[in-house]
Amino acid sequence: MKDTQQPVTGLRLLAPRYWPTWLGIGLMRLVIKLPYRAQTAVGRVLGRLFRWLSPYRRTIVETNLRLCFPELTDTQHRQLRDRCYQSLGTTLVETAAGLWAPNHFFTSLGTIEGLEHLETARREGKGVLLLSGHFCSVDFAGRILLQHYPACFTYQELRNRLSDRITKKARENYCKILIHRHDTRGFIRALKAGEVVWYAPDQDPGRKNSVFAPLFGIPANTLTATTKLVRLTGAAVMPFLIRRLPDARGYALAIQAPLADFPGKDETVDAARFNALLEEQIRTNPEQYLWIHRRFKTRPEGEPKLYPPKPRRARRTRRAQASAEK
Repeated sequence: MKDTQQPVTGLRLLAPRYWPTWLGIGLMRLVIKLPYRAQTAVGRVLGRLFRWLSPYRRTIVETNLRLCFPELTDTQHRQLRDRCYQSLGTTLVETAAGLWAPNHFFTSLGTIEGLEHLETARREGKGVLLLSGHFCSVDFAGRILLQHYPACFTYQELRNRLSDRITKKARENYCKILIHRHDTRGFIRALKAGEVVWYAPDQDPGRKNSVFAPLFGIPANTLTATTKLVRLTGAAVMPFLIRRLPDARGYALAIQAPLADFPGKDETVDAARFNALLEEQIRTNPEQYLWIHRRFKTRPEGEPKLYPPKPRRARRTRRAQASAEK
């Protein structure tokens, strides 16, 4: 299934509903002209601001941290939450840099290990799935990777159609091929052609094409697409680790050796294997993971929901209840 969202074009781009978006883009284009250390400082401030402006998302972050790190005290949870938001704000600024900064900006802001594994796969005529999660800025880390090796990236359309159009266009300018996350044929074509595709199947996809596999000891709804794609294409699956370095030194990227005996005979076992890799990386730098996502939204039959309803849905429910009582 391909992206069917109609792009926003022409004068509609100037509609008042998009003025805040234009303002935000303009400010980000100014911020990324600062030195990287100053950019990260701005990002930390933005993260603290977002924490207070979005109480619902703050609830999601706090719920995730309590579920995944029950051994922490209340004080430790608050400290980790605050670091998560500082990282999230930094990610926002880094994403802007990843979209619009020139290539030379990234020359001294990243290291990468394991490129020899990509070379081996190319000699063998295999495509590669770089298996990762939503850590830090995909765009910033992606620009570092592309300094060393051509790669394809996946994308998901954004609700704000102006942001979606601008972000997609910027990504198309620097990556080899941009593949919609539901475009199975696009994945297959790229992998059979021997391309390297960055793939992060770590978000809750709903019940379709997924299984429950443990993540931090919690049944997590996990995509089975990784197994299916490898069975169809024979691609090598290489864990791809992303880590932001302290003191504004950029990123450290690492490509690990291909997973042996993957895929296995059971999709659930494969999903559990991926979640174990993901959990190991999260525990190394927990504040750098995208905790604002409702990772445990879909529950096994009979299990209670772990997150409160979205504010808009809660308001609709209250109105419906009030109407029924009249």
